[in-house]
This record gives sequence, C-alpha cells and structure tokens, in this order.
Amino acid sequence: MLDWSDMGASAAKDGGDGVRVNVATQADLLADLDRRLDAGHGFTVATLNLDHVVKLGRDPAFCRAYRAHSHVTADGNPIVWLSRLAGQRVDLVPGSELIGPLAQLAAQKDIPVAFLGSTADTLDRAAEVLVARHPGLRVVARIAPPMGFDPEGAEIGPCLDRIARSGARLCLLALGAPKQEIFAARAQDRLPGVGFVSIGAGLDFLSGRQVRAPRLLRRLALEWLWRLAMNPRRLAARYGACFAVLPQAFGQALKSRQAQGRG
Repeated sequence: MLDWSDMGASAAKDGGDGVRVNVATQADLLADLDRRLDAGHGFTVATLNLDHVVKLGRDPAFCRAYRAHSHVTADGNPIVWLSRLAGQRVDLVPGSELIGPLAQLAAQKDIPVAFLGSTADTLDRAAEVLVARHPGLRVVARIAPPMGFDPEGAEIGPCLDRIARSGARLCLLALGAPKQEIFAARAQDRLPGVGFVSIGAGLDFLSGRQVRAPRLLRRLALEWLWRLAMNPRRLAARYGACFAVLPQAFGQALKSRQAQGRG
C-alpha cells in the first residue's frame, strides 16, 4: 500500500505510522461499520483526496489525526488511479456519497445520528431531506460551531458533551479538512462508542447550499474542474498544489508496483 503521508513537504515526518487507504470499496466499508455498530464499537472514517495528501505533508496535527482513523477510503480519482498503479485495487468512495447509505443503515437499526459543522440552516434542511428519504431516521443533534472553530481548542468539550447527551451513535462531520479529521481523532478518545464520518460538503449538497457537479462530469473525473469554475479564487492555489504533488506520487506508485514484481 502507498504511504500517502510520505509525499510532499517534510513537516509531518515524526516517525509515526503511515497513512494508507485501508478500505477498498463502499460495500466493504458499510459492512464493517454495520458490524461495529452492532457491537457498540465506534470508528472514524476519513476520505482521502489529493488536497489531503498535500496537507498531510504540511500539517503534523492533520497527519497524526489521519493515522488515528480506523478507516480510510479513496475520495478522488487520482487516489484511485495511483493506488491501482501501485497494485492496490480500490474504488472511488467519496464522503458525500456515504451519507445516504449511512442514513439508511441508521434508520434500519434505529441508530441516533448527529450532525456537526456547516450552518444551522444547512443542518436543518439536510435533516429534513434525509428523514424524508429514510423514514425512521432520528437526527438527535445538529451542531453548527461558530466561525473559527478550533478542533484542538476548548470549544471541542461542549460539542462532545452535546453529542454524548443526545445519545447519538453516529456523527457526520461537515467541518472540512483538516478540522473534521482532527475533531474525529480527538472525539473518538472521549466517545469510543460513537462512529465519526468526515463528509466535507456533503450536507451542503443535500441542503442545496452548494451544487455538486453534474453526474456526467463526475463520471469523466472532471468534478474538480466544476469546482474550480465555481470558486476559482479560493481553489486555484489548492489545485495547483495538488498537481505539484502528482509527479512524486506517480513515482512512489511505480516503485511500489516494481517492489511487488508487477513492473
């Protein structure tokens, strides 16, 4: 498996374990989360993309949080393609596409759900949509932290208290990277029976606050271009950094393949 923390800048190199995609398909992920929920065990799910790879190399706290996650999927076609080049067969498993299956699973098992992130209006609207689509779903907490929320600061305590009081067993995190992954890693220590899943802008898509790329563009692996067109000022530098890390990632994938005798 490729170690995604071994690409980019050296700021995150602290001798810890690497960051690897350890779940191949959405079906594999859901089956394991189902088992954990039945057993009363918590989990943390991160969905890896190239922006995360860049951040892993720059941000030691983000890297440590990622390494603490129980499940890491490939959220981004470059991660899928490079993993396959390295000899690891994985499918695309975006965080936003986990919301529906997880809501259905929670409704079937009567698992209380919490939302954390985005805005109060977005959380309310997303809850309405999901409850309508998945009868029986119980959204027991909707927490919209203030601007500047620090997942490593004192603000995390009240958030965790609200989740605990609500009885939620599954929490969808819509804080964006690196905040949601850092929050999940810290929250798992405090609430070991709760599952935390980072979903990025997934609730914004559900509520209509953001518009996701058309299905055709997603199938053509051009969702990034849609996002860039929607917000070029914010995303141009981010995507530039992502493209810059690709040559090193490609080289690492080739070396991994050759080491396995598949060259």
